[in-house]
Amino acid sequence: MAQPIPLQVTPRDPARELRARLDRIPEEHGEAILVACDVLQELHNRGVLEIVSEVALAASDDILERVVDNAKTPEAVRAIRNLIFWRQILGSIEPDWFKGIFQAIPEGIAQATTDRDKPVSIFGLLRRLLSKDSLRALAAGVDFLQALGRHLHSLQSSSAAKKN
Repeated sequence: MAQPIPLQVTPRDPARELRARLDRIPEEHGEAILVACDVLQELHNRGVLEIVSEVALAASDDILERVVDNAKTPEAVRAIRNLIFWRQILGSIEPDWFKGIFQAIPEGIAQATTDRDKPVSIFGLLRRLLSKDSLRALAAGVDFLQALGRHLHSLQSSSAAKKN
């Protein structure tokens, strides 16, 4: 009978791994670190670092103030609410459904643009409309329109109730 092979995994010590990496830095990057230190020292000597830090702090306050002012507008509040709503809606739709829709778009556009010179006939349109694929898409469109109508009716009912 076969015997299981014992697997012994040594526990990882992230702190020790980090110390080992830090210990290797002077050997692997020593010259680059010295050049960077020289550049920083020269920037400090000329006052550039002080100016850059003051500008960055002043700019960050201005940027933060503008973001807050813009976030308080009714448009921004509606946009955030709409994004949250769309996150819920898109999260409830299977990705394969989107894939089918988005694959059909270029295919339909290609078909519509290649047959541009052909005359369009009512019988040709009816024949294409009565195909299994077209009927399936029409049924999906009708289902969507019915659901939209139900939701519009409920929105009208709730807004009428709020007014009274």
